[in-house]
Amino acid sequence: MKILMLNPPFLPRFSRFSRSPAVTKSGTIYYPIWHAYATGVLEKEGHEVRLVDAPADGLSRENCYNIAKDFAPAMVVVYTSTPSIFNDIEIAGNIKDLLPDCLIVLTGPHVSALPDESLSIDKRIDAVARREYDMTLVELAQKLEKKENIDDVHGLTFRMGEEIKSTADRKLIANLDLVPFISTVYKKHLNIKNYFYAHCRYPVVSIFTSRGCNAHCNYCVYPQQMFGRRQRQRSPENIVAEFEYIVKELPQVKEVLIDDDTFSFNQKHTIKFCELMIRKNIKLPWTVECRANLKYETMVIMKKAGCRLIVVGFETADNQILKNMKKGLTIERMRQFVSDARKAGIMVHSCFMAGSKGETKETLMKSLKFAKEMNADTCQFFPLMVYPGTEAYEWAKTSGYLTTSDYSKW
Repeated sequence: MKILMLNPPFLPRFSRFSRSPAVTKSGTIYYPIWHAYATGVLEKEGHEVRLVDAPADGLSRENCYNIAKDFAPAMVVVYTSTPSIFNDIEIAGNIKDLLPDCLIVLTGPHVSALPDESLSIDKRIDAVARREYDMTLVELAQKLEKKENIDDVHGLTFRMGEEIKSTADRKLIANLDLVPFISTVYKKHLNIKNYFYAHCRYPVVSIFTSRGCNAHCNYCVYPQQMFGRRQRQRSPENIVAEFEYIVKELPQVKEVLIDDDTFSFNQKHTIKFCELMIRKNIKLPWTVECRANLKYETMVIMKKAGCRLIVVGFETADNQILKNMKKGLTIERMRQFVSDARKAGIMVHSCFMAGSKGETKETLMKSLKFAKEMNADTCQFFPLMVYPGTEAYEWAKTSGYLTTSDYSKW
């Protein structure tokens, strides 16, 4: 069956596939990572899939409509984000007008949090595949091919006449080793030179080695609306095999970004991966996202295995605000983390967030002073971005901090 996986155009080089979709002055543009993983899963099941990343390729709405008409898919899957939601739904609806027999499906954290509301915006949209949607799309495709009803597909909110109905949540994928390497999808469908991450060597390939996160940070949308608050990891052997594939098949790549919510929750797993990288003599550098509770001994072997830089979320230099956001860290542990990284010879990219519960001008200045004291190799400062379905959103809403619920003004 033909399936079009579309990351639709919005603002120029607008990135949806991140915990905080945005246009940044750095020029950063993320891979369409969850559509790419789902593309690999669908192709593994024998479907003819086309992955189109309009922002990265500079495609207009008309370009996307022409692609849809020429390809003539039976299902179109459109990824969405909060600030672009009305735009995304309008484009999806217009494709439905062009291909009235096609099933139009929306995905992403926003529509997972607000499926009924999202389908109410435009009656041309058929369904929302909620949360982790790879296998939901596989089952949908099977039903469409057999011309069967879709009302028992788990993880789905769909339109039935004038009604909007939801099935039970889908169980998350237990064995992530069964998901095809995303780098194979990049090679087939995308131009990797379109993608740029300001803290990584270019060109870079972004992968996930796990899904879900055991932390309880109140602002992070992925664990709360996509992949759950329990980390599921690929095996070390599977991750290393993908590195080997990238070295062989994408030799122009200068670095791999392991973009997991938290790579090193299970530090025994991290060490086993590193030992295997060393044994296989893989020289491709990698950057990774870790919490500040990473141990020095683990950092040492990560460095030997090719880790160049660690991205770490400090967020604030105020212990009370850290408690308010459920970060599970202290300022003292953050200082130790930076000291250990320096000794291990790994670079640090530190992240700070302004505007969480309890924030004042004084706490902001405290964070700035701390950032200067830590003197990380690179550093970023972002405002708190509250997304529907997160605890931070509910706090902001009940506190009267949201000046509008019109997402087009976000």
